[in-house]
Amino acid sequence: MNTGLKITAFTAAVAATFGTAYSVGQGVDPVTAEKKPASEDGGHGGHTGEKEKPAGEEASAGHAEAVPGGLQISEGGYALDLQTSRIDAEKREELRFRVVKEGRGKNVTAYEREHGKELHLIVASRDLTTYRHLHPTRASDGTWSTPVELPEAGGYRVFADFKPAGAKEGLTLGADLAVAGRYVPKALPGAGARTSVDGYEVTLQGELKPGKAADVTLNVEKNGRPVTDLQPYLGSYGHLVALRAGDLAYLHVHPTGGPGDGRTKPGPGVSFAATAPSGGAYRLFLDFKHEGVVRTAAFTVRTGSAGGPTESQPPAHTH
Repeated sequence: MNTGLKITAFTAAVAATFGTAYSVGQGVDPVTAEKKPASEDGGHGGHTGEKEKPAGEEASAGHAEAVPGGLQISEGGYALDLQTSRIDAEKREELRFRVVKEGRGKNVTAYEREHGKELHLIVASRDLTTYRHLHPTRASDGTWSTPVELPEAGGYRVFADFKPAGAKEGLTLGADLAVAGRYVPKALPGAGARTSVDGYEVTLQGELKPGKAADVTLNVEKNGRPVTDLQPYLGSYGHLVALRAGDLAYLHVHPTGGPGDGRTKPGPGVSFAATAPSGGAYRLFLDFKHEGVVRTAAFTVRTGSAGGPTESQPPAHTH
């Protein structure tokens, strides 16, 4: 499993509204003819335009290329067409989209499976207080769909992480999603090295470093006891996604080991090699599976001059 960092950064789109409401009036060819517009899973993907480095190369070099790339809805000849651009808050609705091969007007229908899935979909609010990792269903014509229910109104970003069949590298494309309803802006949760979710306590050791590879470990406990029987989820014991506050620069990090490699234990710690593209505040989302349920633990951390996790600030609790 690749232990290096895959980074994709996305452009900021201003979506802050301070009023009472937020609203907006298997072949060789991996594509198929475009058709005009007429299940989910909970917690990763993430790719860059640069070639992946062999495991451990970034860490041994002591310095990683952390310049964000992408920042667009189309890249490498592929485009994300988000057919559902608006939904209502607190309502279960269907999110539909497709990946189009530019210049040919055809939907992509053949993908390489990564972490057990053809495509991973991340949905995050711009204030980074709401996060979803979904695995949509693909129809034969290449249209993807998944039910989603978002609790708060406001601006969201949708990230599609995939690798077309035959492509040399994977892509992560992004698009904006508006969620209508009563909108109350929220501040970024305070930085902290400890958080809780559904009776589990997760502690972060280590810190992200701008432009430099660093090791971070997340330890899982339940009722004060270390969890030593984490279950594999999408081929590993944990998945970590980091989003930079402000522009939602997207980082996806893979664990430094996995089930069946003869050295990685199923908890309590899940370790990652990570590089932050710059100093600033980041929101980290760890997905882990235990007792048959996938849970997401969320942290706010700061890098660069702001330093790492600050225990003096109240940690964010995931609900």
